[in-house]
Amino acid sequence: MLRLPIYLDNAATTACDEAVVTEMLPYFTRHYGNASSRNHAFGWKAQAAVDEAQQRVAALIGAEPGELVFTSGATESCNLALRGISALYAGAGNHIITVKTEHKAVLDTCRDLERNGMEITYLDAEPNGQVCLPALRAAIKPATILIAVMWANNETGVRMPVQEIGAIAREHQVLFFSDATQAAGKVPIDVKAAGLGVMALSSHKLYGPKGVGALYISRRHPRVKLAAQITGGGQQHNIRSGTLNVPGIVGFGKAAAICTQVMPEEAVRLQALRDTLEEALLQLPEVYINGYTAARLPHVCNVSFGYLNSSEILAALSKEIALSSGSACTSGSLDPSYVLKAMQLPDPLAKAAIRFSLGRLTTDEEMRYTIRQVTQTINALRERSPAWQLRD
Repeated sequence: MLRLPIYLDNAATTACDEAVVTEMLPYFTRHYGNASSRNHAFGWKAQAAVDEAQQRVAALIGAEPGELVFTSGATESCNLALRGISALYAGAGNHIITVKTEHKAVLDTCRDLERNGMEITYLDAEPNGQVCLPALRAAIKPATILIAVMWANNETGVRMPVQEIGAIAREHQVLFFSDATQAAGKVPIDVKAAGLGVMALSSHKLYGPKGVGALYISRRHPRVKLAAQITGGGQQHNIRSGTLNVPGIVGFGKAAAICTQVMPEEAVRLQALRDTLEEALLQLPEVYINGYTAARLPHVCNVSFGYLNSSEILAALSKEIALSSGSACTSGSLDPSYVLKAMQLPDPLAKAAIRFSLGRLTTDEEMRYTIRQVTQTINALRERSPAWQLRD
């Protein structure tokens, strides 16, 4: 039976899997020890749970358990990577290369680093949303210490050519950092094969709890060191001090284990649903799939509906379908998406973009209903639109 409203904003956050919640609960009420308490059974139990979660998350991304540091989420992980590397490698150089389509957790941190003496190169994106590899290669200079390019974009689902970027970074002996928040648990990730030195990920994007994330820090080939950004206690090898969020970390680990198991079949199912949605929407005139020609995540679709505004579309659909016009972190902005602008999309189409992001709970019935409602809504809004009536 169809239940309304339908949730299609999984790129903003996912529902916490019931099996994840079940596994977390004892660590609130029975096994509530501090993982840093090494002198009694409560602390041992907590630390054992953290160790198991570390193994599960590491297995999801092809890392070693000891290469993971738990954080409060991807934003902190990105900050720790960028600030930690720029501080510790200052003697080697002061130049970072990134892309204009990165998440604000990267872009805003880079701008803050700029104010403190770092030099940042912000590369344009290609019209399909991917970074231009020749431009990336040309931007590298002797002072370059880091390339920061996300695994997949949070607004369009466009996947970056991480293998090629990793090869360029290795060739020039530059560290490679990737924000894999949207990709982890949705597509296969192998940090070693990609040549990553550092990578950020978040629990609540892959059906785990909010408020917990991780940073992968390579121990070999390359060996990466970071300057701590949070001090006081020396937890996690002095890289990130603070009492560990044991229930959240346990949930993160369980969510990662589930994703490892179901990801292959789920990716195929979600891509089929996403393709059905796109095929139906493209039957309407003046509809454009942003990033359509690039490799994309299987569950994300960013669509521009010509001659309309995303805010009026969202308002018309909000009671029945949960959607967004882009990143949850910038959803209050009236400006056109900076990601779509960086992809050279004209303002009218950038302002008319809606993001559909499907998830594990999305059903065939929900997709059929969404297609009907969106089609009817777009047609109705255009009938009332002077711009639509006056189009050439």
